[in-house]
Amino acid sequence: MGEARMGRDETQREEEGEGRRGDGRGGEGRSGAAAAGLLALRRSLILGGLSVRETLVGLVFGFAVLTLGSGLGFALLPRAARDVRRLADRQRELAARWSGVEVPDPYADGPPLAGAGAGAGADAPRGAGAKDRARRVLKDGRTWRYWRWVTLDPVVGGALAFAPVALILSGLWGVFLGFEGERLAELWGGVWFGFLPVEGPVTAALAGVLGVGELGLALWVAPRTVRAHARWTRRILAPNEAERMARMNDRIEHLATTRSHAVDVRMAEIQRIERDLHDGAQARLVAMGMTLDAAAHLLEKNPGAVKVLLEEARESSAKALEELRDLVRGIHPPVLADRGLPDAVRALALVSPLTTEVSFEVPGRPEPPVESALYFAVSEALTNAAKHAGADRAWIDARYEAGAGAGTVAGAGMLRITVTDDGHGGADVARGTGLRGIERRLATFDGVLAVSSPAGGPTIVTMEVPCGLSSPKTTSC
Repeated sequence: MGEARMGRDETQREEEGEGRRGDGRGGEGRSGAAAAGLLALRRSLILGGLSVRETLVGLVFGFAVLTLGSGLGFALLPRAARDVRRLADRQRELAARWSGVEVPDPYADGPPLAGAGAGAGADAPRGAGAKDRARRVLKDGRTWRYWRWVTLDPVVGGALAFAPVALILSGLWGVFLGFEGERLAELWGGVWFGFLPVEGPVTAALAGVLGVGELGLALWVAPRTVRAHARWTRRILAPNEAERMARMNDRIEHLATTRSHAVDVRMAEIQRIERDLHDGAQARLVAMGMTLDAAAHLLEKNPGAVKVLLEEARESSAKALEELRDLVRGIHPPVLADRGLPDAVRALALVSPLTTEVSFEVPGRPEPPVESALYFAVSEALTNAAKHAGADRAWIDARYEAGAGAGTVAGAGMLRITVTDDGHGGADVARGTGLRGIERRLATFDGVLAVSSPAGGPTIVTMEVPCGLSSPKTTSC
């Protein structure tokens, strides 16, 4: 979008400006101060432009809230919330880069803002209901925090941004009056520079001097208003102490819950493997040992019977080996290890009773535990669609957004997989053990699950996990 392009262009111009500013500092004071002032003026213009954009986005957001009774409001609200969040993130970035003022995001380690994630944005998965997306936006506490900011910042932040610009315009007007003020006073019957009436050559010259003074004052004020703007941004966007403590407590509780679920899942998996080995492969190996023991006793008395017993032992060993392979495949499918998540999901689609379309736009591979969790989550979603929803068709869409994983390490992003089916709907995480299992599986990696399943369908299951990607290479060859 235009904001991203503006950010890249501004970064380049900023580097050039900082270089000139550094050169000025190497000389004597005035040239360096003038360069810093001009750089700050340019920054003020950028901040003023952002204030205008915030005003427009705030008006759209307010209009969407006022028209929630109609379909238009439901359609506009998620996009407006996403645009407000982007503008706030841009202001955080500029405050840190220009003034060294870090503005923490109280929700950086939480799930994505409704309207920008979990299938609630403008690019929401196929069939997502506009009302469901709008409700998620309205229930998200962040929405109203950003609404307060986008309402107040165009006034306070805009005044700080435009103050040095106003001084520049006023100063230029004074300089102009210094040369043309006497003639304009005769043509217009009088002219003013601020509170100074320009009536003759003396007052015109005084207006010019004051104008030059205002130009110098603008260069002095601009860096200070930029820093004041950054401090204002921190004051209104940064969390207070109570919010930080509440967020920290929520985070601790979330981590404790997800880790407890992870331990429970791991223990259940170990018990399942133990039962499968005891009741399957181990039983067959014990039977094979007994068969070989019987064959050893009959080797001299009845060689013909030994041949039959050896054939039984061979069949038992083959079946035990097959069961062991099935057990290992259930723990970590070979296609997942060898080919990666895209091919593993396509293999699921091929064996699914549903006609399934798969679209993957993931340029690399996540960590093996994340990959495994997503594979089994997709498998569970397809099974639910075939078993409970009465669906005929399904669509699997996977995309990766670099840098979208809030609160993750540098270079991480957000991996989003959406499973949509044309079944009769009615899926509910609170009532479905399969969906709860997916939710717990993803929560171990700070992932989230969103389900949209109105009566009559379609059902849209969206899974998001913050993660980094390794090399796009998918095979070990």
